[in-house]
Amino acid sequence: MTQNSRPVVLVFAGNDPTGGAGIQADIETLTSLGCPPAPVITALTVQDTVGVKHFLPVEAGMVIAQARAVLEDMPVAAFKAGMLGSAENAT
Repeated sequence: MTQNSRPVVLVFAGNDPTGGAGIQADIETLTSLGCPPAPVITALTVQDTVGVKHFLPVEAGMVIAQARAVLEDMPVAAFKAGMLGSAENAT
């Protein structure tokens, strides 16, 4: 990493369709800090601005495949975990 580059952050989070939380909020925050986000979707949610109504975890194998593709391609310097969706996604 050069002095002028920012760390790539691998982000594990669910998708919030309102954009107030989850992967979209993480992407916006990291981008505002100048850090390139590398998002891994862990769950799909049904929610509004008040709360989560329902969620569907992404299969653990797909979460691993997303993360592996990023890790094999980019110099990830940090990890950020949000909603993981299931116990299997946490291991």
